[in-house]
Amino acid sequence: MTVTTPAGFAAAGVRAGLKSNGNLDLALVVNRGPLNAAAAVFTSNRAQANPIIWSRQVIADGQVSAIVLNSGGANCFTGAEGFQTTHATAEGVAAAVGVDAGDVLVCSTGLIGDQLDRAKLLAGVTAAAEALDTSDEAGADAAAAIITTDTHAKTAAYRSAAGWSLGGMAKGAGMLAPGLATMLVVITTDAVLDSAQLDAALRSATGVTFDRLDSDGCMSTNDQVTLLASGASGVTPDLAEFAEALRELSLDLALQLQGDAEGASHDIAIEVVGAETEADAVEVGRSVARNNLFKAAVFGNDPNWGRVLAAIGTTQAPFDPYAVDVSMNGVRVCSAGGPDRPRDEVDLTSRAVHVLIDLHYGAAEATIYTNDLTHDYVHENSAYSS
Repeated sequence: MTVTTPAGFAAAGVRAGLKSNGNLDLALVVNRGPLNAAAAVFTSNRAQANPIIWSRQVIADGQVSAIVLNSGGANCFTGAEGFQTTHATAEGVAAAVGVDAGDVLVCSTGLIGDQLDRAKLLAGVTAAAEALDTSDEAGADAAAAIITTDTHAKTAAYRSAAGWSLGGMAKGAGMLAPGLATMLVVITTDAVLDSAQLDAALRSATGVTFDRLDSDGCMSTNDQVTLLASGASGVTPDLAEFAEALRELSLDLALQLQGDAEGASHDIAIEVVGAETEADAVEVGRSVARNNLFKAAVFGNDPNWGRVLAAIGTTQAPFDPYAVDVSMNGVRVCSAGGPDRPRDEVDLTSRAVHVLIDLHYGAAEATIYTNDLTHDYVHENSAYSS
């Protein structure tokens, strides 16, 4: 049910001592082939951590043999020393598992601005290499080793009737915004695919899953979603089937991230229909997802649809404000830009909230996933540096 589900992959999660709480904090996933094709997408934040700078270089040829991920430190804004730590980490993995350092991706997550303890990190790499295993337990340890403020690890898997499979792990609980999120995601497959095919499928999947998860409007410096293919199944999949399975697995992981967002008490799906273009629908949905007044209202179980319309009005999407309908959890509270059903008919006490916005301007649609704004979110992010 994780990255070791597909054949050809081994993983480990160990304690390197990077976290003060002594929890697992370093994960290693190795592709044992016969293929080592890969693709990755990265944060669009112009401020990028050293592991992102390194990994962008590694992925350029579409060949990856291993990926190492640490929690307990972002290794961002740590200068030349921090980049040297990233490089040394890749060299350490290469030496430990017998691959080229230029085929090792590096990911980090945690506090920005603090140097990682290189000695502990490299000792952790050695320990992880020695602990590599193909078992579900090893995959679960790897998933647990990458979490920060998450309350639990996130994993998923898919098995095709044709004989190939997908497995994945993810971390992220805050700063979930476009350009991915404060997330690290590793997805593996034993299907026979080349890097160009993986890249096309991954970008298509992330575009409608991870990139539409917008928890708090903040964008991380360390986001990376990686797809690795071992080819160990010997099966070349139908590309459309593979792309759809990858989208489903990515959505599964994205919704797990949404459900564990920092301090959240409501998971909100904002479905926009009737837009002129899909980009317009995304812009409208995101404007609502980032509106703190709306998010605070949901926290208070208040179906304040006026805040929805006010948020839509800040966009460049074409629409007539006096033609818009808004429904909340199945109750149409706004019709043609005016009041419809009484607000007290809307029940927002459950965790799941569905907001349907019909712009009545076209045939395009999109869904954005977000959370409410709570006291716990403010408390957690005032107590935890970033």
